[in-house]
Amino acid sequence: MAILETKNLTYTYGVGTPFEKTAVENVNLSVEKGAFVGVIGHTGSGKSTLIQMLNGLIRPTSGQVLLNGEDIWAKPKEIRRVRFQVGMVFQYPEYQLFEETVYKDIAFGPVNMGLSEEEINRRVLRAAKFCGLDASVLTKSPFELSGGQKRRVAIAGVLAMEPKLLVLDEPAAGLDPEGRDTILSQVKQFHKETGTTVVLVIEVVGAANIKRMYPESTLVFILPPSIEELASRLRGRGTEDEAAVQKRLARAEEELREKDAYDFAIVNDDARHCAGELYEILRARQ
Repeated sequence: MAILETKNLTYTYGVGTPFEKTAVENVNLSVEKGAFVGVIGHTGSGKSTLIQMLNGLIRPTSGQVLLNGEDIWAKPKEIRRVRFQVGMVFQYPEYQLFEETVYKDIAFGPVNMGLSEEEINRRVLRAAKFCGLDASVLTKSPFELSGGQKRRVAIAGVLAMEPKLLVLDEPAAGLDPEGRDTILSQVKQFHKETGTTVVLVIEVVGAANIKRMYPESTLVFILPPSIEELASRLRGRGTEDEAAVQKRLARAEEELREKDAYDFAIVNDDARHCAGELYEILRARQ
């Protein structure tokens, strides 16, 4: 059973202005309950815009987001309830820490959910444990911690809300290899122990790492629409002759046809990069 679906989901920035730009267009996606899904794409492919629509942070220009079969915007005044069910961890979430202690920061979400003090305490301790935070850390100021610890505190704050669907936007961005593996391992353990549906957004170069750590995951690759469109953009550069264009297009198309690294692809109709750039990005994952 699908816990989350998108139907012809589209988002356009700056509608009606000279800067109008479609970031996500006609995306259809279905995420099964309990699944671990990796959303992969190059910078500017629309990954962050897509996931911000999943819990109502931004409203689609057109199309639908269905949570357990219900359009999340059917009752706009109840969108806050959706955000409790779909937890969102942004890139560099440690910049959002603000409370006096780690405990209070992790407890912020549960407190705003109106839970009892006993339930809040249970959730805080459970989330801290999942994120590898020792009980002694909970009384400290979050600003006394290392970068990696701050990241874990921020993630714990979302886990404490016990969402039905957890969405993470490049949670390991900017961390060293050890810190990256620690964060991803903790996300994996959380999924394994709770059965929570997880959508993890990563750069193209991170796909192999996700498959290594979590072979059961489903990887979705967001890519530009067509080789023809890419060819047009490449020719528009005016720096290469037709033979060179065709050669690079052939290499890019060959890469796109490979199915070993990705389970399926979403075509985002806003093509932002030429074939040469796409080829270099895809090659980096090998």
